[in-house]
Amino acid sequence: MRPHRTNGLIGGEQAMELPGVHDAADQASGTGQRTYLALSAIRLISLLVAALAGAIAIIASQGQWLGWIMLAAFFAAGVSEVLLITLQPERAWYAGRAIAESTKTLAWRYAVGGEPFPLTLDDDQAGSLLRMRISQVLDKGRDRLDLSSKPLVVTASMKGLRSSSFDVRREVYLASRTKDQREWYSSKARSNAKWATAGRYALLVGEFGAVVAAALALQADRLIDFAGIIAALVASGAAWLAIKQHSQLTSAYRVAAVELALQEETLAAIVPEKWAQAVADAEEAISREHTMWLASRGNERVPGATTRAEEDG
Repeated sequence: MRPHRTNGLIGGEQAMELPGVHDAADQASGTGQRTYLALSAIRLISLLVAALAGAIAIIASQGQWLGWIMLAAFFAAGVSEVLLITLQPERAWYAGRAIAESTKTLAWRYAVGGEPFPLTLDDDQAGSLLRMRISQVLDKGRDRLDLSSKPLVVTASMKGLRSSSFDVRREVYLASRTKDQREWYSSKARSNAKWATAGRYALLVGEFGAVVAAALALQADRLIDFAGIIAALVASGAAWLAIKQHSQLTSAYRVAAVELALQEETLAAIVPEKWAQAVADAEEAISREHTMWLASRGNERVPGATTRAEEDG
């Protein structure tokens, strides 16, 4: 999940509070993610337990209790699969993240006077456009959100930041948006790289272990099928790594961090006349990452947070 700041002082100004739509979508996404990963883990572990019980039952003289274990494990796996199919928590995860990210980029564009909300628009025009864009975003997933009582679209701090001087808007945007987001991307890239490397080595060790176990099995008549057990472990591990997508996320986060670092330098030296488009470019760099993430999960980008090409027509 993406971090967002709602408190703290930056250059004497309070950090921006994001709309209630963002917070509701962020919460829905987190709940969907936790549910999806928990059910997926239960399914994989249950199948692994069933495979282990079956391998031991082959040589056990009294394997009835192992049969019960196998039955319970297969039942747990089946229930997990049914819940994944019926609840579809991954849809809440993906839709929630898409709505949260799209709302967040629109909120920041509005608050600091970035395209398509330049300061040449008055408050009523900018607010009306923001509500229209967020309404478009909500077309795919409003039924999954538990909206809070805080302002859903325009918060007081967003209005306050929009009415601030150029220097204040630039300072807050650089500190609370681009720098904060870049540091988050960099941290997550390092974390995912470590997990991806550890996972690959673990699978490699497991595969070599299966070879050794299979060789030993050829020399014993009633040896537990360790090769089958290890193969089940490796398969489960590979399935889990596919769900987590550590390698893909590492690449995406690194690219996004580099793009934001370049945008920070541009924004720090930008003149007021070019500020609106520079903000749009920075937000597009952020949007590309979560658009790629959604595409990797088989989901379309949520409308509303347009790219520069779409804004230019």
